[in-house]
Order: sequence, then C-alpha cells, then structure tokens
Amino acid sequence: MSEHEISESDILASASSGDSDSFGQLYERYVDRIYTYVYYRTGNVHDAEDLTARVFQRAMKHIHNYTDRGVPFSAWLYRIAHNLVANWHRDRSRRQEIPLADAPILSAKGEHPEATLVRTEEEEGLLRVIRRLPPDRQQLLILKFVENLSNAEIGQIMGRSEGAVKSLYHRTLLSLRDQVDVNDDLGI
Repeated sequence: MSEHEISESDILASASSGDSDSFGQLYERYVDRIYTYVYYRTGNVHDAEDLTARVFQRAMKHIHNYTDRGVPFSAWLYRIAHNLVANWHRDRSRRQEIPLADAPILSAKGEHPEATLVRTEEEEGLLRVIRRLPPDRQQLLILKFVENLSNAEIGQIMGRSEGAVKSLYHRTLLSLRDQVDVNDDLGI
C-alpha cells in the first residue's frame, strides 16, 4: 500500500470518528474534482457551487457511516454528487447550457480570430449534443475526458464492471458520431 493510501485511510478513520480537521483535509483534496464534475453536469457556475457545497454537507453528515469496501472514497463522493445532480435535473423542467458569458473564447497564440470562432462554435455544438445524452452517458464522458479516470475507476464510481463501462463508452461514441453527422447534414 502506498503512503498516499495509508494517509487517506488514516484521514478517513479520523473524519469518521468526528474529527472536523480530517474532514477538511478530505474536502481540500476532492472539492475541485467534485465541482468540475457538477459544473459539467449542470452548466451553471452558481448551481455547481451550491450543489458541490451540498455534496460535502451530505458527506460530512454521513461520514460516520462510510466504510472502506475497496472502493475509493472519491467514488462515494461522486455517487453523492451524481444523486444530487439527478435530483437537480428532475426538479428543473429543462437542461441548462453553459451561457456564452461563462465560456470565454481563448485564442491560442498566433491563432486567427476566425479559426478561434470556428473552433468555439464546434465545441459549443458538441456540448449541446452531449447534454442531450442520457445522464449515465454524460457522466461517463465527464469522468473519462474531464477527470481523466480509467475505465476501472469509472466502473467503481458508476457501480458497473470495467467491461460494462467499455461497452457503454463504445455505444456513447457511436451515438455521438451519429448525432454530430445528423447535425452537420442539417446545418446545425
């Protein structure tokens, strides 16, 4: 076992017994990852901040129930985040898109403004297509490409086998390709 794993298990044990400083260490370790996940699922800074705070409030309230079953602590946090985001979507009648004001256009050094605009429009179109996918497929893409997690880690978070994650990933990419091709044909 690595030193990182031992220290995290010690921190978890202390946090589980009510040590708020230990829970603060867990918060510092995972808050950015959970926020990023929630932001990509909601597309809204304010809702992402609120839901991230609620993830850690819920985790702190229930940390005494956490038991290490060979699944990383982060998987437990992602599951809480997933459930809160699902409830958030259920409470809202429509999905949100990232407002243009929240997605600044950043050009690479020496890149022409026209190329930046085309790239940004393509990225926005892809985000719109992704947001129309079922929540489990959105979650998979965020964990794979934003969080850079392996299929095994994604499987732990989503409660699926590594093979099931690979299969879902393959079907998701085929679906995305088909939707992007249809949008291109329609000039969208």
